[in-house]
Amino acid sequence: VQLQASGGGLVRTGGSLRLSCAASGRTFSTFAVAWFRQAPGKEREFVVGINWNDGTVYTDSVKGRFTISRDNAKNTVYLQMNSVKPEDTAVYYCAADRMLMRTPHYDYWGQGTQVTVSS
Repeated sequence: VQLQASGGGLVRTGGSLRLSCAASGRTFSTFAVAWFRQAPGKEREFVVGINWNDGTVYTDSVKGRFTISRDNAKNTVYLQMNSVKPEDTAVYYCAADRMLMRTPHYDYWGQGTQVTVSS
C-alpha cells in the first residue's frame, strides 16, 4: 500500500481544513488508517484512526473538532479539521495497517503534509 497525504496549508485559528490520504492497492478497504502529527521538537502523536468497519478512535484534544471518514470507492481517507487551534500546528502523516493502533507501529506511511494554524 502506498499513501499520499495532501491538503495541508496555512489556516487561521477557528478555521477549517480537510486533509486527504489517498492509497493505492485493491485491499485498502480492509486496512485501518490513522492520522498522526508531529510538531517541531515533539514526538509523533496519534490524532485519530478509522478501522476497516468504520469504527473510529480520537485523541481527546481533537474530539468534537476533527472528523475522520473514508471513501473506499476512492481509496481515500479524509480528516476534516474544524475549529483549529495553534496547537494543532504540525506535520500530519497518514498511516495504514491491518489493525488500528494508537502507537506509530504502522507498516505504511504517507509523506506528511504541513498544517500551520496562525493565531
